[in-house]
Amino acid sequence: MSKDIILKAENISKQYRLGQVGTGTLSHDLNRWWHQVRGKENPYLKIGDTNDRSTKGESDYVWALQDINFEVERGEVLGIIGKNGAGKSTLLKILSRVTAPTTGSIKFGGRVASLLEVGTGFNGEMTGRENIYLNGAILGMTKKEIASKIDEIIEFSGCERYIDTPVKRYSSGMTVRLAFAVAAFLEPEILIIDEVLAVGDAEFQKKAIGKMQDISRQGGRTVLFVSHNMAAVKSLCTRGIVLENGRVVFDGGINESVDYYSKLSIEKLEEKSIQHKFLNKIEIKDIEFICNGSKINNFNSIYLGHDLQINIDIKANDNIVDLSIAIDILNVNLELMSHVTNEDDDFTFFRVEKGDFLSFTIILKQITYIPDQYILNLWIGSSHLESLYKIERMLIFGVEQGSFTKRTKPLPNHSKVFVKSEWSLKS
Repeated sequence: MSKDIILKAENISKQYRLGQVGTGTLSHDLNRWWHQVRGKENPYLKIGDTNDRSTKGESDYVWALQDINFEVERGEVLGIIGKNGAGKSTLLKILSRVTAPTTGSIKFGGRVASLLEVGTGFNGEMTGRENIYLNGAILGMTKKEIASKIDEIIEFSGCERYIDTPVKRYSSGMTVRLAFAVAAFLEPEILIIDEVLAVGDAEFQKKAIGKMQDISRQGGRTVLFVSHNMAAVKSLCTRGIVLENGRVVFDGGINESVDYYSKLSIEKLEEKSIQHKFLNKIEIKDIEFICNGSKINNFNSIYLGHDLQINIDIKANDNIVDLSIAIDILNVNLELMSHVTNEDDDFTFFRVEKGDFLSFTIILKQITYIPDQYILNLWIGSSHLESLYKIERMLIFGVEQGSFTKRTKPLPNHSKVFVKSEWSLKS
């Protein structure tokens, strides 16, 4: 059976000149024009650095995207995943026709509606109601078609009280509510959404994700979704592509895509743990990691604010006085984030006899490190003085943003720990 392809991107690349607005100098523009007149390739397509923000480039040109190829079937929900600067927003702007690719082409099989930032396509001087008609006209709908859906749009947005007020007086949350309602209810064949739903509160995000699931499953329409909220991506998308430095590095099922994305930052770390046994006084029989009732393996991720449970089984080969246990949590730069010991919970093993088997559980409560990758090291000793057993890189795991914070954008990676806060305004 042939596939019903509604969107096809072929060899999409986007090049920018650093430090310049437009294409660059007049001499470069003339050079491009001269090559075009002679039927030759743009000479600047042969130069340029990969879009890696962490390294210093040698060229004034950079490839924000390079050789992007993918197809999307009708009714598919595609998650586009990648770190900041990977090229996600550039790709969506090209798909939304906000900007043109440097090379390549895109073939569409239907109308496209985009929600790339708060207020996309809205006129601030016009009322919410007028903007609904404006956006519907842009999508090619008749006034009659728009009028038949306007009540649903207003009800879903929750902006009924302000619908005849100029949009410039809306809050960012109200604007995105209305913008999403317009994009969803005016029935484009392809809906493109870039992170913007994070502006809404948790209730609206849940409502919007439910609506996107409905329009894809029941309406047979296609959704392209970018978000740093991996919980939302997993719940909504059926397939994912992972971008790194402007290239597609993975294309597959959404769970596999999220797992691949989680591994990217820790590829430089060795997978195998290093174990040090001292004096042969204890043996570790088993260690397992649990989050939300599921077992966690190396390079898996948990969500911000979730607990991480560690189950450890040990056997004592000798008598041990005051068995002590400590866990160090480090970031990928090997900076110590936390040092946890059994004393923190007043949990003590005053004496362990030779031949004893011990099974104990440690629950690290509400992990709130900034989304990234982290390393767990284990130390077991006597009286917190004598080392008996040590495991380096016992677990390497990721933290994803999830819904623990209502922040509209990804948490800043120059921070280290997220602190939950409550805000109010005194009247």
